[in-house]
Amino acid sequence: MALVQLLIAGLALATRFEESRGVKIVIKEVPKWIAIRTPAPGPAREDRAYAPSVVSSPPPPSSTPDPTPISVPRVSDPRAEHLVKEGQKARVAGDMGLAIVKLTEAQNKSPNDPTVLYELGLIHEQMGVFDTAGVYYEKVFHLGISGAGSLYSLAASKLREGIQKPDAMVGKLALGRVQIFKDLKNESEQRVVLTIPVQKSPDGEIDVAEMGISVIFFNKTSKGEIVQLEDNSWVTEQWASLPFDWNGGEESLRMTYRIPNQDSQTEHLFGGRTYYGQVVSLLYKGEILDVQAWPRDLAAKIPSAPNSGKGDPLLPEFQDVLPPEFDPNLPLLPPLPSK
Repeated sequence: MALVQLLIAGLALATRFEESRGVKIVIKEVPKWIAIRTPAPGPAREDRAYAPSVVSSPPPPSSTPDPTPISVPRVSDPRAEHLVKEGQKARVAGDMGLAIVKLTEAQNKSPNDPTVLYELGLIHEQMGVFDTAGVYYEKVFHLGISGAGSLYSLAASKLREGIQKPDAMVGKLALGRVQIFKDLKNESEQRVVLTIPVQKSPDGEIDVAEMGISVIFFNKTSKGEIVQLEDNSWVTEQWASLPFDWNGGEESLRMTYRIPNQDSQTEHLFGGRTYYGQVVSLLYKGEILDVQAWPRDLAAKIPSAPNSGKGDPLLPEFQDVLPPEFDPNLPLLPPLPSK
């Protein structure tokens, strides 16, 4: 056994000796630093393949932009501004006394405000005190554009062309035939729709802001009394088309009058009420130019109604049928389809 072990050990040593005699090649990467010279900076090279194209913008137009529209300066004092609005409402409603009071108080708070001065000129013009109206217009004119804004040109026009008297529009502005439609299908309330045309002659130049329509409704109680409407919330109104172009020579105001149904207890105490009629007045600068009353006896309830003396006055036209697209919840009749 000892001899066998010696032989095995000898063979192992011989094998290891043979392996140690072989040549081993080891590859090792060694970094090598290379110096690179940087060229001196020179003129930039134009690379046509990649250079971005430059498009020059067109020169600005030589024309100047449109000027900002000139507006009416706002009243600086809040209290005076409120008084001016109240005075304007009173003027349109025909209450010249109240308008004078409101605007005079506004002038005390803002003596040189162009709006206050111009409104005072309008009030005195409508009252026929043209000399005083001219004084106020001249004050607005002297404030210039910077002080009076767009009121400057209006005052200049008044002074240059003269103040137009209200009766100058007689024969140039009048009421057309009023149309009346009673909506009998509505069960929740009584409803009446009026169409009030205003006609203008071709040679009549008017200031739309000075034109107004007053409608006073009357009801008939279950006791047979004719009473004037006091609750204006029952009435809604709107012009059929704005701004006015007087296409065909007239513009129409559509007005809806609603009378809510009463409960049985209120009706027993105060009586029932139904629509009876109305008085329609056309005004220009606070002066009545034309009146239509239906029924005719209502004309006696309105003083200073003009009498043209040209035959019988126009009677209203009652309508039984409205177009199928009419919405009873809206105050206007639907516009006619364009041809």
